[in-house]
Order: sequence, then structure tokens, then C-alpha cells
Amino acid sequence: MRPDESNNGQGGALDPTPSSQKAAAQLVRAQIDSLYENTTAHTNPEVPQQQLETTNPYQRTHTEHSNPQDEQWKQYHTAWQNYYQKYYEGYYTHHLHKAQHTLEGQIANSHPHNSQGYFSNQPEPNKAASTEEAIFDLRQKLLGKVNESAIKVRKSRHFMPIAAGVIVVLLFLFLQYNRVLISNVMAYVSPGSINPQNIVIDPNSNIAVGPEPLLIIPKINVDVPVAYDIGNDYNSQMAAMTKGVAQFAIPGASSHPGQIGNTVIAGHSSNDLFDTGDYKFIFVQLDKLVAGDTIYANYQSKRYTYAVTGKEVVKPDDVSKLVYPMTKPILTLLTCTPIGTSLNRLLIIAEQVSPDPSQSTTAPSSTNSNVTSIPGNSPNFFDWLFGGGKN
Repeated sequence: MRPDESNNGQGGALDPTPSSQKAAAQLVRAQIDSLYENTTAHTNPEVPQQQLETTNPYQRTHTEHSNPQDEQWKQYHTAWQNYYQKYYEGYYTHHLHKAQHTLEGQIANSHPHNSQGYFSNQPEPNKAASTEEAIFDLRQKLLGKVNESAIKVRKSRHFMPIAAGVIVVLLFLFLQYNRVLISNVMAYVSPGSINPQNIVIDPNSNIAVGPEPLLIIPKINVDVPVAYDIGNDYNSQMAAMTKGVAQFAIPGASSHPGQIGNTVIAGHSSNDLFDTGDYKFIFVQLDKLVAGDTIYANYQSKRYTYAVTGKEVVKPDDVSKLVYPMTKPILTLLTCTPIGTSLNRLLIIAEQVSPDPSQSTTAPSSTNSNVTSIPGNSPNFFDWLFGGGKN
């Protein structure tokens, strides 16, 4: 029996349910009935309307669902992709903001003057000073580590033997090669102390000179005493070259300035630092002479002028390069080359131009022929230590 039905034909007088509640219940029932009627009609349109009215509205019917189409699958997957994209974007954005806030808080704590906790776009006034301080601190740390390591090395039991060995090796190298180092320095820093009155502008002019034999080369600032007739053996040559340069007279090349023949004068270009004498590097710049350069030789109170005609590098035992037929006075200067070694000999050849070479006399002949090598530098350290021969 429905709630709106009356008892014994009394109408609603005996029904305890208010009329408003009855109206609401009827409305709900109508909506449910309408819903089930539409559903049944949609799922089974062939069922007659009268049958629909007699069908139980609460009885559920099952129909086979149609398979989804390709376009539906695409929409399905697109929806899920959008979902996950938005999900992870929100997830990482949240953590990024969180990390940024944490970093700004740390910066605000480390910079008390920045009370707002964010970076200022304006450059700090002490930025350059801070950079210099950082570099200074880094330098101090590096120096501290180096000093600490040096202290540890010095305290090591291996330090003293290694240091002693290194010092000995360096000492040996210096003793052996000091002439190489010093001669190369002297080649650039030795301007010489030539007397200006010895520089002759006109090579044909005759000026009065003293009796002391001299060799003057203005281009390389050489003004040095010359020792003549001192013997051509090694010891005599070395002794004479401690006081200047020396004549190296051999048969066929034993003339003096003003005589027809070859006047050979030898000098050091690089002698050992510990050797005696003030002329150990007198010919260090001799290789700078070229054809046409002027050389002066004072001999027996007379000045002889020579013009360079050529140069040649020979071996120490090639003595024959000094002896050849000559019809005029020739001057040959010789020294060791390359500088700092005794490997070869450099010959600078010049011809007399003043006084008149046609007025020259013939040089006396020499009979001493026991010369097998051209003199050079003194023995180096290892030659001396192990009893090596002459240079």
C-alpha cells in the first residue's frame, strides 16, 4: 500500500505522514521510474511500451559493450599523458621552489646586511677587495703547503745524500761548461775599453804610435798587447796569451807586420773562468768581422792597416791552412770556435793596405817544423781531471 492511500476511505486523516513528505516521495519515485524507462528503451528499443510498464524497474539488464575505436584509444592515452605531465611538472616545480627558498635563506644568514634574503643586482663595493683577499689567502695556503713539504723533505734521511749529490753534479757541470756560459754572455756585454786615439779614420794616414806592440780592431772594441817571437809550442802560447794575444809562427807563416808573408796572431775566445789572465775572452766577437773591416797593428812604433778579405773555419790539426804562396803582407787572426769549445779554429784573413805593401820586405825563413796543431783554449775540467790532451 502506498503512503498516500487512505484507510477505510478516510482519506489522509488517519495517515501520520505529512503531505509535504508525500509529495517529495512521489517526485523521487517518478524520477526513478523515468530513469529506468529511458534506460530500457535505449538498450532494447524493440520492447513494447506496455511491456516496459510491467517490467521490474529494479531488475538490472546486461548488454554486451561494443569494442572501443582507435580514436577513443588515442583520446584515452592522451588524457593519461596530460595527467602525468601536469603531475610531474607540479612535483618538480614544488621541489625547485623549496630548494630556492632554502638557498635564499642560507644566503640571507651568511650576509646579515642583506635583510631581504635575495641577491642584489647592484655590484658590491668591496668585490675587488674580496677577490684580492681570496687570491692572497690561496697564495698563503700554497706557500704553507710548500713550506710544510720542504720541512718534511729536509727532515727525511734521504734529503742530505740527494742534496749533496745534486750539488756535486752542478759543481762538475759548472767547472766543465763555465766557459760556454760566460763566453756567450761576454759576446754581448763586453763593449771593451778601446782608447779613442787608437781609432784611425783614414787608413792611409801616418800617425805616431808608441813602441808597444798592439792589435786594434775598432768594430769589436779590441785593443790588446801582442807578444811576438815567443815560440810556437803549446806552453809558450798559453803563457803569452795570459797577457794578451800572441804570434803563432810556423815555417812558411812567420812574418811580422810590414813583411811579405803571413803574420799569424792567436787569442782566446773563451777560456776557463779559473785560468789566469785578463784576456780570456778577447776574441769572443771575432766572428763578427766581415770583408772590408779594418784591423790595425802597431809594431816597432809604426801603425800598419789591414782590410779583412775573408774568413775560414778549420780543424785544429789543419796547420797547412796557414801556409800558402804570398806576394804581399798578410795578417791572420785565429781563435777557437764555436765559442766555449775547442772543436775548430776560426781564421780571419786580412791584407795590408797601409803603408804601401809594395814597399814591404821579405820575411826571414823559419826552420822549426815541429808543429802539428793550432793552439786553442786551455784544457777543460774533465780533460784536466782525466789527463786529456791539449785543446
